[in-house]
Amino acid sequence: MTSGAAQQAQQNWRYCGGQIKLWREEAGVARQALADEVGYDYEYVKSMECGRRRPTLRLLQVADQMCGARGKLLAGHEFLKPEPFPARSQEYMAIEAEAIAVHDYSLGLIPGLLQTKEYARALIGESCPPLDDETVEERVRARLARQEALTRRAKTVYGFVIHEAALRTEVGGREVMRQQLHKLPDVGVFRNVSIQVLPFGRCSGLALNGPFVLLETVEHERFAYIEGPETSVLHADADKVSDLAQVHGMIRMQALGVDESAAFIRKVAEEL
Repeated sequence: MTSGAAQQAQQNWRYCGGQIKLWREEAGVARQALADEVGYDYEYVKSMECGRRRPTLRLLQVADQMCGARGKLLAGHEFLKPEPFPARSQEYMAIEAEAIAVHDYSLGLIPGLLQTKEYARALIGESCPPLDDETVEERVRARLARQEALTRRAKTVYGFVIHEAALRTEVGGREVMRQQLHKLPDVGVFRNVSIQVLPFGRCSGLALNGPFVLLETVEHERFAYIEGPETSVLHADADKVSDLAQVHGMIRMQALGVDESAAFIRKVAEEL
Protein backbone atom coordinates (compact mmCIF):
# COMPACT_ATOMS: atom_id res chain seq x y z
CA MET A 1 0.00 0.00 0.00
CA THR A 2 1.39 3.41 -0.90
CA SER A 3 1.71 6.05 1.80
CA GLY A 4 -1.14 8.00 0.19
CA ALA A 5 -3.42 4.96 0.18
CA ALA A 6 -2.49 4.18 3.77
CA GLN A 7 -3.30 7.73 4.84
CA GLN A 8 -6.64 7.58 3.04
CA ALA A 9 -7.47 4.28 4.75
CA GLN A 10 -6.64 5.78 8.15
CA GLN A 11 -8.85 8.76 7.41
CA ASN A 12 -11.70 6.44 6.48
CA TRP A 13 -11.21 4.53 9.73
CA ARG A 14 -11.29 7.71 11.78
CA TYR A 15 -14.33 9.09 10.01
CA CYS A 16 -16.41 5.92 10.27
CA GLY A 17 -15.28 5.31 13.85
CA GLY A 18 -16.21 8.87 14.73
CA GLN A 19 -19.64 8.41 13.17
CA ILE A 20 -20.24 5.29 15.25
CA LYS A 21 -19.35 7.23 18.40
CA LEU A 22 -21.59 10.17 17.47
CA TRP A 23 -24.58 7.98 16.68
CA ARG A 24 -24.00 5.90 19.80
CA GLU A 25 -23.85 8.93 22.10
CA GLU A 26 -26.86 10.53 20.43
CA ALA A 27 -28.85 7.34 20.98
CA GLY A 28 -27.69 7.07 24.60
CA VAL A 29 -25.97 3.72 24.03
CA ALA A 30 -22.98 3.09 26.29
CA ARG A 31 -19.79 1.83 24.69
CA GLN A 32 -19.83 -1.19 27.00
CA ALA A 33 -23.38 -2.02 25.92
CA LEU A 34 -22.33 -1.88 22.29
CA ALA A 35 -19.27 -4.00 23.00
CA ASP A 36 -21.38 -6.60 24.82
CA GLU A 37 -23.89 -6.79 21.99
CA VAL A 38 -21.18 -7.18 19.34
CA GLY A 39 -19.19 -9.60 21.46
CA TYR A 40 -16.03 -7.49 21.43
CA ASP A 41 -13.79 -6.26 24.21
CA TYR A 42 -14.47 -2.67 25.40
CA GLU A 43 -10.99 -1.49 24.39
CA TYR A 44 -11.35 -3.11 20.95
CA VAL A 45 -14.50 -1.06 20.29
CA LYS A 46 -12.79 2.06 21.63
CA SER A 47 -9.89 1.54 19.22
CA MET A 48 -12.28 1.33 16.29
CA GLU A 49 -14.25 4.39 17.37
CA CYS A 50 -10.99 6.34 17.68
CA GLY A 51 -9.76 5.22 14.25
CA ARG A 52 -6.83 3.18 15.50
CA ARG A 53 -8.35 0.00 14.07
CA ARG A 54 -10.61 -0.58 11.09
CA PRO A 55 -14.28 -0.73 12.15
CA THR A 56 -15.55 -4.20 11.32
CA LEU A 57 -18.69 -5.05 9.39
CA ARG A 58 -20.18 -6.65 12.49
CA LEU A 59 -19.66 -3.51 14.56
CA LEU A 60 -21.27 -1.38 11.86
CA GLN A 61 -24.25 -3.73 11.62
CA VAL A 62 -24.89 -3.88 15.36
CA ALA A 63 -24.25 -0.16 15.93
CA ASP A 64 -26.56 0.74 13.05
CA GLN A 65 -29.37 -1.32 14.59
CA MET A 66 -28.81 -0.27 18.22
CA CYS A 67 -28.52 3.42 17.36
CA GLY A 68 -31.36 3.54 14.87
CA ALA A 69 -29.10 4.80 12.06
CA ARG A 70 -31.27 3.16 9.38
CA GLY A 71 -28.37 2.06 7.21
CA LYS A 72 -26.31 5.24 7.49
CA LEU A 73 -23.59 3.59 9.56
CA LEU A 74 -23.67 0.38 7.54
CA ALA A 75 -23.10 2.37 4.35
CA GLY A 76 -19.60 3.20 5.58
CA HIS A 77 -18.50 -0.38 5.07
CA GLU A 78 -17.95 0.29 1.38
CA PHE A 79 -15.00 2.47 2.34
CA LEU A 80 -13.63 0.04 4.92
CA LYS A 81 -13.13 -3.16 2.97
CA PRO A 82 -10.01 -4.93 4.26
CA GLU A 83 -6.84 -4.87 2.20
CA PRO A 84 -6.15 -8.27 0.60
CA PHE A 85 -2.51 -8.09 1.72
CA PRO A 86 -0.69 -6.46 4.64
CA ALA A 87 0.51 -2.95 3.79
CA ARG A 88 4.16 -4.02 4.05
CA SER A 89 3.80 -6.54 1.21
CA GLN A 90 1.74 -4.52 -1.29
CA GLU A 91 4.68 -3.56 -3.51
CA TYR A 92 6.00 -7.11 -3.58
CA MET A 93 2.60 -8.50 -4.58
CA ALA A 94 2.40 -6.10 -7.52
CA ILE A 95 5.81 -7.23 -8.81
CA GLU A 96 5.10 -10.92 -8.21
CA ALA A 97 1.92 -10.66 -10.29
CA GLU A 98 3.93 -9.59 -13.35
CA ALA A 99 7.19 -11.47 -12.77
CA ILE A 100 8.64 -13.87 -15.33
CA ALA A 101 10.60 -15.76 -12.65
CA VAL A 102 9.90 -16.33 -8.96
CA HIS A 103 12.39 -18.27 -6.83
CA ASP A 104 11.23 -18.78 -3.26
CA TYR A 105 13.23 -20.18 -0.37
CA SER A 106 11.06 -21.00 2.65
CA LEU A 107 12.44 -21.94 6.05
CA GLY A 108 9.61 -22.46 8.54
CA LEU A 109 6.38 -22.21 6.55
CA ILE A 110 4.96 -23.47 3.27
CA PRO A 111 5.14 -20.68 0.63
CA GLY A 112 1.91 -18.73 0.15
CA LEU A 113 1.70 -19.72 -3.51
CA LEU A 114 1.50 -23.39 -2.46
CA GLN A 115 -0.76 -23.22 0.59
CA THR A 116 -4.12 -24.95 0.90
CA LYS A 117 -7.13 -22.92 1.96
CA GLU A 118 -7.16 -24.56 5.40
CA TYR A 119 -3.44 -24.02 5.97
CA ALA A 120 -3.68 -20.36 4.91
CA ARG A 121 -6.70 -19.74 7.15
CA ALA A 122 -5.01 -21.33 10.15
CA LEU A 123 -1.86 -19.30 9.58
CA ILE A 124 -3.54 -15.95 8.93
CA GLY A 125 -6.03 -16.53 11.72
CA GLU A 126 -3.19 -16.80 14.23
CA SER A 127 -1.95 -13.26 13.51
CA CYS A 128 -1.04 -11.07 16.48
CA PRO A 129 -2.68 -8.71 17.15
CA PRO A 130 -5.72 -10.74 16.06
CA LEU A 131 -7.42 -9.90 12.77
CA ASP A 132 -11.20 -9.69 12.49
CA ASP A 133 -12.95 -12.51 10.63
CA GLU A 134 -13.63 -10.38 7.56
CA THR A 135 -9.96 -9.50 7.13
CA VAL A 136 -8.90 -13.12 7.64
CA GLU A 137 -11.29 -14.34 4.95
CA GLU A 138 -10.28 -11.58 2.52
CA ARG A 139 -6.60 -12.39 2.93
CA VAL A 140 -7.23 -16.11 2.52
CA ARG A 141 -9.20 -15.37 -0.66
CA ALA A 142 -6.41 -13.15 -1.98
CA ARG A 143 -3.77 -15.77 -1.22
CA LEU A 144 -5.67 -18.44 -3.11
CA ALA A 145 -6.23 -16.03 -6.01
CA ARG A 146 -2.46 -15.51 -6.25
CA GLN A 147 -2.05 -19.24 -6.84
CA GLU A 148 -4.03 -19.07 -10.08
CA ALA A 149 -0.91 -17.58 -11.65
CA LEU A 150 0.82 -20.96 -11.44
CA THR A 151 -1.44 -22.27 -14.19
CA ARG A 152 -2.57 -19.02 -15.84
CA ARG A 153 0.97 -17.70 -16.38
CA ALA A 154 2.49 -20.85 -17.80
CA LYS A 155 5.57 -19.05 -19.14
CA THR A 156 6.54 -17.80 -15.68
CA VAL A 157 9.09 -19.96 -13.90
CA TYR A 158 8.31 -20.77 -10.26
CA GLY A 159 11.04 -22.43 -8.24
CA PHE A 160 10.49 -23.38 -4.61
CA VAL A 161 13.05 -24.68 -2.14
CA ILE A 162 11.37 -25.66 1.12
CA HIS A 163 13.34 -26.46 4.26
CA GLU A 164 12.34 -29.69 5.98
CA ALA A 165 11.37 -27.62 9.03
CA ALA A 166 8.43 -26.18 7.08
CA LEU A 167 7.19 -29.69 6.27
CA ARG A 168 7.26 -30.71 9.92
CA THR A 169 5.78 -27.56 11.47
CA GLU A 170 2.12 -28.45 12.07
CA VAL A 171 -0.03 -25.49 11.15
CA GLY A 172 -3.72 -26.03 11.85
CA GLY A 173 -3.29 -29.57 13.16
CA ARG A 174 -2.33 -32.91 11.66
CA GLU A 175 -5.14 -33.23 9.12
CA VAL A 176 -4.63 -29.72 7.76
CA MET A 177 -0.90 -30.37 7.53
CA ARG A 178 -1.40 -33.74 5.87
CA GLN A 179 -3.62 -32.18 3.20
CA GLN A 180 -1.05 -29.44 2.72
CA LEU A 181 1.76 -31.90 2.16
CA HIS A 182 -0.28 -33.93 -0.31
CA LYS A 183 -0.89 -30.78 -2.35
CA LEU A 184 2.80 -30.05 -2.90
CA PRO A 185 3.63 -32.97 -5.24
CA ASP A 186 0.40 -32.28 -7.15
CA VAL A 187 1.50 -28.72 -7.88
CA GLY A 188 5.06 -29.84 -8.55
CA VAL A 189 4.01 -31.65 -11.73
CA PHE A 190 3.27 -28.35 -13.49
CA ARG A 191 5.89 -27.78 -16.20
CA ASN A 192 6.72 -24.28 -14.98
CA VAL A 193 6.96 -25.26 -11.29
CA SER A 194 9.77 -27.00 -9.42
CA ILE A 195 9.56 -27.94 -5.74
CA GLN A 196 12.67 -29.07 -3.88
CA VAL A 197 13.24 -29.98 -0.25
CA LEU A 198 16.29 -28.99 1.77
CA PRO A 199 16.66 -31.69 4.46
CA PHE A 200 17.83 -30.95 7.98
CA GLY A 201 21.59 -30.61 8.30
CA ARG A 202 22.32 -29.40 4.78
CA CYS A 203 23.71 -25.93 4.07
CA SER A 204 22.80 -24.92 7.62
CA GLY A 205 25.05 -21.84 7.74
CA LEU A 206 23.10 -20.17 4.95
CA ALA A 207 19.75 -21.92 5.14
CA LEU A 208 19.03 -20.88 8.71
CA ASN A 209 19.51 -17.17 8.03
CA GLY A 210 15.89 -16.90 6.92
CA PRO A 211 13.53 -17.09 3.95
CA PHE A 212 13.57 -14.82 0.90
CA VAL A 213 12.21 -14.54 -2.64
CA LEU A 214 14.02 -13.58 -5.85
CA LEU A 215 12.02 -11.97 -8.63
CA GLU A 216 12.70 -11.06 -12.26
CA THR A 217 10.37 -8.81 -14.27
CA VAL A 218 9.67 -8.80 -18.00
CA GLU A 219 12.08 -5.85 -18.27
CA HIS A 220 14.69 -8.10 -16.60
CA GLU A 221 14.78 -6.03 -13.45
CA ARG A 222 15.72 -8.16 -10.46
CA PHE A 223 14.45 -7.85 -6.91
CA ALA A 224 14.92 -9.69 -3.63
CA TYR A 225 12.19 -9.74 -1.00
CA ILE A 226 12.67 -10.52 2.68
CA GLU A 227 9.63 -10.66 4.95
CA GLY A 228 9.69 -10.71 8.73
CA PRO A 229 6.97 -10.76 11.40
CA GLU A 230 6.77 -6.96 11.69
CA THR A 231 8.46 -5.58 8.58
CA SER A 232 9.47 -6.46 5.05
CA VAL A 233 12.17 -5.27 2.68
CA LEU A 234 12.13 -5.24 -1.12
CA HIS A 235 15.71 -4.93 -2.39
CA ALA A 236 16.41 -3.48 -5.83
CA ASP A 237 20.12 -2.83 -5.26
CA ALA A 238 22.03 -5.02 -7.70
CA ASP A 239 24.73 -5.98 -5.20
CA LYS A 240 22.22 -7.07 -2.55
CA VAL A 241 20.14 -9.01 -5.07
CA SER A 242 23.29 -10.69 -6.38
CA ASP A 243 24.36 -11.69 -2.87
CA LEU A 244 21.01 -13.34 -2.17
CA ALA A 245 21.01 -15.00 -5.60
CA GLN A 246 24.34 -16.61 -4.73
CA VAL A 247 22.93 -17.78 -1.40
CA HIS A 248 19.92 -19.21 -3.20
CA GLY A 249 22.20 -21.04 -5.61
CA MET A 250 24.14 -22.63 -2.76
CA ILE A 251 20.93 -23.69 -1.00
CA ARG A 252 19.43 -25.11 -4.17
CA MET A 253 22.56 -27.16 -4.91
CA GLN A 254 22.24 -28.81 -1.49
CA ALA A 255 18.50 -29.51 -1.90
CA LEU A 256 17.06 -32.80 -3.08
CA GLY A 257 16.09 -33.15 -6.73
CA VAL A 258 12.48 -32.66 -7.81
CA ASP A 259 11.57 -36.36 -7.86
CA GLU A 260 13.43 -37.09 -4.62
CA SER A 261 11.68 -34.13 -3.02
CA ALA A 262 8.23 -35.36 -4.02
CA ALA A 263 8.97 -38.75 -2.48
CA PHE A 264 10.37 -37.09 0.65
CA ILE A 265 7.23 -34.97 1.07
CA ARG A 266 4.96 -38.01 0.71
CA LYS A 267 7.01 -39.83 3.34
CA VAL A 268 6.66 -36.94 5.81
CA ALA A 269 2.90 -36.90 5.16
CA GLU A 270 2.67 -40.61 5.96
CA GLU A 271 4.51 -40.05 9.24
CA LEU A 272 1.97 -37.54 10.53
